[in-house]
Amino acid sequence: MNIKPLADRVLIKPAAAEEKTLGGIIIPDSAKEKPLKGEVVAVGSGTKDEEMIVKNGDTVLYGKYAGTEIELEGESYLIMRQSDILAII
Repeated sequence: MNIKPLADRVLIKPAAAEEKTLGGIIIPDSAKEKPLKGEVVAVGSGTKDEEMIVKNGDTVLYGKYAGTEIELEGESYLIMRQSDILAII
């Protein structure tokens, strides 16, 4: 991938939405919820006030409406500020 986020921005590849419930019921596309976790693909260099804590390869949790959806090379990604990330798992 040839993209480098600026300042305290992070590029995330969202995890795939669940296909089945624990009970085995298949979830239709119209009822699937937007995933709230993903893998960090690229990070910016940070700012003078904020050091970058997340790094490439981290799996993170983020808010439901966090970030901006973008499409690169046929893949869907989210770009957001590091402060929009809730936790590293």
